[in-house]
Amino acid sequence: MNPSSGLHVDLSVPGRAQVELDVAAGSVVAVIGPNGAGKSSFVRALAGLVPAQGVAVLDGTDLLRVPARDRQIGLVFQDQLLFPHLSALDNVAFGPRARGRSRKEADRRAQELLDVFGIGDLSHRRPRELSGGQAQRVAIARALATEPDLLLLDEPFAGLDVTVAMALRIELASHLATYGGIAILVTHEAIDALTLADEVLVLDQGRVAQRGTPREVAARPATDHVARLVGVNLLRDDDTFTTFSPRDVTVSLARPEGSARLQWSGQVASAQPHGDAVRLLVETSPPLLADVTPQAAAELGLAPGREVWLSVKATAVSRYGADADDR
Repeated sequence: MNPSSGLHVDLSVPGRAQVELDVAAGSVVAVIGPNGAGKSSFVRALAGLVPAQGVAVLDGTDLLRVPARDRQIGLVFQDQLLFPHLSALDNVAFGPRARGRSRKEADRRAQELLDVFGIGDLSHRRPRELSGGQAQRVAIARALATEPDLLLLDEPFAGLDVTVAMALRIELASHLATYGGIAILVTHEAIDALTLADEVLVLDQGRVAQRGTPREVAARPATDHVARLVGVNLLRDDDTFTTFSPRDVTVSLARPEGSARLQWSGQVASAQPHGDAVRLLVETSPPLLADVTPQAAAELGLAPGREVWLSVKATAVSRYGADADDR
């Protein structure tokens, strides 16, 4: 892998995504947004798997002018797409061999990567003999084997057991810390953005809705999807956003009296355990989250269908202006 000077993107996937982005070498960018926002279309355009217009310049080369097979890219999908007839070692060694490395050199590189991801002793197994987590480790190792300048990861932890996903997330974070190229990670999980990424790109309806560090985006969400990911309520009034924590929402069966300035009424849509609390989703306009104690949930009968009132004190809310890019 050659040290990358960075990535400049200004591309359009007709009818799906319009993205402008500049990424410094060595950065990890998490791409988040609701289903249909254009996330996968964006990374697939970079990989040459869907047609796109514009430019995507990586280390001085416009990827959109290069055939997909010749792009210095590693690609990981959530469903692995391993060669079923090849062993784990041969799957990982396939790329280096195809690019001219000797079998011995390619196999050595493959074994090193399998060792890094803790499955070196499974190198002889075929995909059907691997668990989901083991197969995804092979897929990530395969993507890295050619020493790509750009690593694209499209929901790499989706469908994995929570414990397996956490372990793989830690292993990937350790590798990315020393990775000299650029990594772009599509995810639905806030923890991926918070633990793996240097920057977060929020897509909504095919366009960039927000960009910033994980801390900035979490503190000042600009879309309902991001607010839900980080567990806060978001209201928008023209060019002003208002956010508040579910912990600061008071739930009652009667209309509240007193100093609370923000009030809503609606039906409980769901009630789920959330840490040591019960998290309610209430069908107000817009829908809001509220955390209550298990005792309060039982005493008030806070089950789906229950009519409730929500209130928040003015001192518990944060307000900021609408800004699609925090930089």
